[in-house]
Amino acid sequence: MALSAQQIPRWLNSIKLSSFMTALQLRKGFQRPGKALSCGIFAHPRVSSEDCFLQWGFRTYRTSSTWNSSQSTNSSRREINCAQSTLLPSVNEPPQKTQKMPGLDPELSLEGLDDVPLLSPLQPISDEEAVQIIAGPPLPPSSVTLRDYVDHSETLRKLVLLGVDLSKIEKHPDAANLLLRLDFEKDIKQMLLFLKDLGIEDTQLGPFLTKNYAIFSEDLENLKTRVAYLQSKNFSKADIAQMVRNAPFLLSFSVERLDNRLGFFQKELELSVKKTRDLVIRLPRLLTGSLEPVKENLKVFQLELGFQQNEIQHMITKIPKMLTANKRKLTETFDYVHNVMLVPHHLMVRFPQVFNTRLFKVKERHLFLAYLGRAQYDPTKPNYISLDKLVSVPDGIFCEGMAKASVQDFEKFLKTL
Repeated sequence: MALSAQQIPRWLNSIKLSSFMTALQLRKGFQRPGKALSCGIFAHPRVSSEDCFLQWGFRTYRTSSTWNSSQSTNSSRREINCAQSTLLPSVNEPPQKTQKMPGLDPELSLEGLDDVPLLSPLQPISDEEAVQIIAGPPLPPSSVTLRDYVDHSETLRKLVLLGVDLSKIEKHPDAANLLLRLDFEKDIKQMLLFLKDLGIEDTQLGPFLTKNYAIFSEDLENLKTRVAYLQSKNFSKADIAQMVRNAPFLLSFSVERLDNRLGFFQKELELSVKKTRDLVIRLPRLLTGSLEPVKENLKVFQLELGFQQNEIQHMITKIPKMLTANKRKLTETFDYVHNVMLVPHHLMVRFPQVFNTRLFKVKERHLFLAYLGRAQYDPTKPNYISLDKLVSVPDGIFCEGMAKASVQDFEKFLKTL
């Protein structure tokens, strides 16, 4: 049925009032504590969107009622009074307690965690929260020592616990850059397990890594390949472990270089495969060091000292260090033993330990024996003194067994030199 001109404003007021009542019911469902004003609406420190909507509803409703007061004054006032008595709290009434929406848990559910917004690093915090923040010392941009980075690096801390001497490593300019970029779990842990499986004990890991920290830059598969090569040359696991302990850089050399070194010593010294293997087991630095001292000493033995090839082989297999010894030390020792003590070549070949002994010790004992008249090094004559015992036994045995004198007499003689 069509509405009359007088009924249209009243119909509009009814629609607005019903909308206002619905919004007010929702407002009471989420009511928060505040101060009651004379109009019955709670006052809050901040005006929310709901409060704005309520104020707009009052203003709209008043405007519409005034505009239509000439036609529907009594009816509108009755509806407003009814709505206020039903929905709006009185000034004298105490504020209602906050009602909880059914189905809402005070703690967020697991599904709701995804909807919680993340805190922004630019979000302002209170003074109390700011005081509770503990900031560590800043990481130095550059330093001459690794000590400044230990507190900031888990890798360095664990290496120190293993016994690694960072004071020695930091002397190398590339060491700090390498270690600070490593992750202990990803880059170091597997390497440590490999070394332990190879035969390196826990107490030996620190000294080993101190000398060869660069092993962390090696590919683990390449290291396993080099170990497999040594095993193919009949080096036992115990032999490989001994070689790696005595020559930490051994596994840093490629298979080609290791093969070339073994071939060099076998060819130059004319040794068998077994003797070559025994030689490098006793002195694995022959595989990692420079070949120039070795080549030079071989020429010294043959051209300057006058030893034959077979004599050189015999001395080298008994004292491998002769290959890397100082050239001056070799020539001075030979000159004193051969020209002063009158020891022939074949006796030095039988007892090459004399080349591995400090020269002043040989001089002191020879001069004491000569003073006593017992400096006899010819095995075919009485009172023979072995070169081996001359340089290897302690002072007590030397004095009592060879010089037939007391240690005090020997010490008094040394003071006269």
